[in-house]
Amino acid sequence: MKHLPQRLTYLMVGVGIITVVVLAFRPAPIRVDLAEVKRSSLQVTVDGEGKTRIRSRFVVSAPVAGRLARIKLDEGDKIKQGAIIAQIDRLPLDADVREAQARLRQWQAERDGVATKRPKPEALFQAQARIRSAAAQQQEAQARVQQALAALEQAKRDRQRSQQLYIDGAISRKDLETAQLLETTRQRELEAARREVDSVAAEVVAAKEARAILQAEQRDPDYLLDVYNARIASVQAELAKLADEAARAEIHSPIDGYVLRVLEESARYVEAGTPLLELGNPADLEIVVDLLSTDAVKVKPGAKMFIEHWGGERTLNAQVKYVEPSGFTKISALGVEEQRVNAIANFVDSPIPLGDRYRVETRIVVWESSDVLVVPLSAIFRCDSQQNSSLDPIAQNRDDLSVSATGGTQGSNQFSDHQGSIQRSNFQTWCTFVVENNQAKKRQIIISQRSNLEAVIQQGLREGEIVILHPTEQIQEGKQVAPR
Repeated sequence: MKHLPQRLTYLMVGVGIITVVVLAFRPAPIRVDLAEVKRSSLQVTVDGEGKTRIRSRFVVSAPVAGRLARIKLDEGDKIKQGAIIAQIDRLPLDADVREAQARLRQWQAERDGVATKRPKPEALFQAQARIRSAAAQQQEAQARVQQALAALEQAKRDRQRSQQLYIDGAISRKDLETAQLLETTRQRELEAARREVDSVAAEVVAAKEARAILQAEQRDPDYLLDVYNARIASVQAELAKLADEAARAEIHSPIDGYVLRVLEESARYVEAGTPLLELGNPADLEIVVDLLSTDAVKVKPGAKMFIEHWGGERTLNAQVKYVEPSGFTKISALGVEEQRVNAIANFVDSPIPLGDRYRVETRIVVWESSDVLVVPLSAIFRCDSQQNSSLDPIAQNRDDLSVSATGGTQGSNQFSDHQGSIQRSNFQTWCTFVVENNQAKKRQIIISQRSNLEAVIQQGLREGEIVILHPTEQIQEGKQVAPR
């Protein structure tokens, strides 16, 4: 009996050693991060970098060429509409105006001199009256010719009767000679009347030629007058232009706002169209975000926009105004050509704690719901819906779920690939590890929408179930797990 305590001691030591050996060789549970499947709100966003800009920016240019006086305004100065903001020396313009006025007076005087060479209207009236008088005299002369011709015919008949009577002895020779003399007289009167007709006709022709000469002299200055009138019109147009330029030598502000930039500070000669100042209202800002074209097609006017990492603690709110209809090519930091599109948004918050051309990071909401079943995005990975056992969870998780939780350019590019796949299929087959009785159970699930952090569960999980975050290659079906 005295050896019993010693045997009991050996027995207890042996049992302890066996227990230690069993515990030492029993596999320990894998420490993992866990998360609960729950109902929550979800927003799907398109992330991008952008900058603020003044909605209405005015570049004031020199309206005329000349010597610009030194601009006394500085960046940030407040200005009123109509205030003088720059001046161009107007002395050369005034000299040009005076020169143009002198040339105008010269051309006008020369035109008036040409006009004095034109025949007076009274001369034309006199020539016309002379033609009418000569025509009347011509008609009278023709009438006298007809009268003389009739008298001659009568004298011939009288002479013939007298000659016959003389032969018959009825009259004396003296009476015959009287009849012959009368015929000769009438013949001379007819010839005189005809010569008068010819003379009056020549007078008519001369009067018409005189009128034609006067009319030609009246028309001759017309060409010169047209030339002088054209010169005068040209000088008048030049004078109006110079007067307008002289009036515009003082440059006025087109708006109420602030000076954003002074582009020409020193006094110097500038050409017309040279930019001088940039004006705008810094309180009237909008946001320009360049997005991948594959992301831009999801953004609609009126969509919510959240502005983060702008330098302040709170998130600013904005609303998409429109997406530009035309894109552009941009080279990424990796040297890859990307098609980008600008989305324009208006601030909702007021006042705006930003200035012109400030950098911002934005999230544009393209889908949202207030009550959906969600799972952390880091808990799911791609899997083959037909052969679940052939999965490499960590490889799939690394390749397919490399999404930045804080957004930004890289997260946006990776996220756009997932969004593109969602567009091709509303529901996608993925896998996750669910913890049941401290064991990892691989389960196939179907998701629809997803953000950078969470995905919407359509099938395969229930509210309250526990899933493993960031599953590694050690996590296999039936493995013991424990919370980290």
